[in-house]
Amino acid sequence: MWFWLVGAILAEVTATISLRLSEGFSRLGPSVVTVVGYGAAFLLLARALAAGMAVGVAYGVWAALGVALVAAVGALFLGEDLTWVQSGGIALVIAGVVALELGGSTGHGT
Repeated sequence: MWFWLVGAILAEVTATISLRLSEGFSRLGPSVVTVVGYGAAFLLLARALAAGMAVGVAYGVWAALGVALVAAVGALFLGEDLTWVQSGGIALVIAGVVALELGGSTGHGT
């Protein structure tokens, strides 16, 4: 199930970066990649959920890693700023998802 989730994250990040490059859907290539990428992301996320992954964990990991990767790609390749405060915020989001995952791995009532 983690395989499907990683695929969903990569598809979503690709689609989001392509959305930026599509210039408001005025460029065909990036626009097509955006639409296909988002479709693939939701399909792969659905596969991860069907394989038994908890929706809170799946969505949390998907959102946190997606935000972190899009911010990194933007800073490294698109000339966008990434301040220390923003980096700290991303780290806090990732820490929250880790806490969500760790909290979900304990037995409830067993």
